[in-house]
Amino acid sequence: MKTFHCETRIHTGLKSASPTQQLRCSRLLFSASRVVRHCKAESGNGNGSNGSAANTVPSAWPGRVVIPEQTAGKSFKKFSVLGSTGSIGTQTLDIIREHKDRFELVALAAGGNVKLLAEQVREFQPKMVAIRDASRVEELKEAIKGVDRQPEILVGDEGAIEVARHSDVDAVVTGIVGCAGLQPTVAAIKAKKDICLANKETLIAGGPYVLPLAKEYGVNILPADSEHSAIFQCIQGLPEGGLRRIILTASGGAFRDWPVEKLKEVRAADAIKHPNWSMGPKITCDSATLMNKGLEVIEAHYLYGASYDDIEIVIHPQSIIHSMVETQDSSVLAQMGWPDMRLPILYTMSWPERVPCSEDTWPRLDFRKCSELTFKEPDHAKYPSMELAYSAGRAGGTMTAVMSAANEKAVEVFLREEIEYLDIVPLVAACCEAHKADLTAWPSIDDIVAFDQWARDWTHEHAKTFKRSMATA
Repeated sequence: MKTFHCETRIHTGLKSASPTQQLRCSRLLFSASRVVRHCKAESGNGNGSNGSAANTVPSAWPGRVVIPEQTAGKSFKKFSVLGSTGSIGTQTLDIIREHKDRFELVALAAGGNVKLLAEQVREFQPKMVAIRDASRVEELKEAIKGVDRQPEILVGDEGAIEVARHSDVDAVVTGIVGCAGLQPTVAAIKAKKDICLANKETLIAGGPYVLPLAKEYGVNILPADSEHSAIFQCIQGLPEGGLRRIILTASGGAFRDWPVEKLKEVRAADAIKHPNWSMGPKITCDSATLMNKGLEVIEAHYLYGASYDDIEIVIHPQSIIHSMVETQDSSVLAQMGWPDMRLPILYTMSWPERVPCSEDTWPRLDFRKCSELTFKEPDHAKYPSMELAYSAGRAGGTMTAVMSAANEKAVEVFLREEIEYLDIVPLVAACCEAHKADLTAWPSIDDIVAFDQWARDWTHEHAKTFKRSMATA
């Protein structure tokens, strides 16, 4: 069984690690393997190929993408943006600004960055705006009082839901981080809006609920992650059954060139310096631990219906090949480009069309400037998060939601420097271990939200105690 082979590889890699790291990773593996055993007991199958909840969920694009017929001329689409002041949101607005002949902004939802939100309202003049912090509504109204077309202003989660299902929009860009983006996405699906998916939790936490819902309402889930956009592009036109394997590329993150022994010295400021991509602190830290790639493995399973045995991770430091697929005849198809998140976001917005872009703002890939493309197997001692993610994915149900939420809280605590970098993954694994008795194979939306909050609370409560216990081990 593949899980046990993976465990062997990690223990082999641990020979070069410090005793403390060996202890940490061994505890992780013990927890991860028990999660897999629990999955076997529930489903009768531990490899994720048949019988488990994770594999009976309908995938968004089962091994292929059929391109719909296109009418002559260029289309015009109207959008809502969830998380407009974050990294995904601001890049989406950059795209709308440059392509006003193709896209229109109708509604925005943001957190508490009133200054930036007011600037966006003044420039784009949306019909509706939602701000999470109700106490800052008057501040926002004052900041936009000179705008000719005043938007309807809503607050909180309900406000974000109304933005997502606005009657005038064709699609929603989901850039809200965490499970907070799940309810608005569900509302958008029920309103038959296509989803430009930049929120990982929609599938990682909500896959067993969201994907059947999207199928019921005939909604397209269009991936905005660079890796999943690459796969989405590569499988267009494949015949049914043509996909053999998915190969996710990873930059290796901030510590790809660090020896394992040095990781005990990592501080928060080190973990948020990505060598290739410009991203927020949470996802940059996930890139350092490679948890982002573990989460993408789960997403790939839900998006494309691939077995976990057929999804692999490879380190590609240059981030030029964004991911690859292998077909049944052993051909390998890759999607390439400079590391720029705007391109996959743009493609979710324009699909199935291709929008011409200026070479000034969208530089073309010049192979003379990227003469070296290298690949290597991930170091399992350096990146133990991979095995945890595979194990949680095979368990399916609410286990992936718990792992994702626990990781988000653990990273938050680490970035406040309340735990060590090497505590992140073992803390998440311990939370998964605590959840296994309550694992729910077919959760409702309320189950997902409840277990998400439980995992955050558990991780927060145990973080400092966990740190002390690890320090004395």
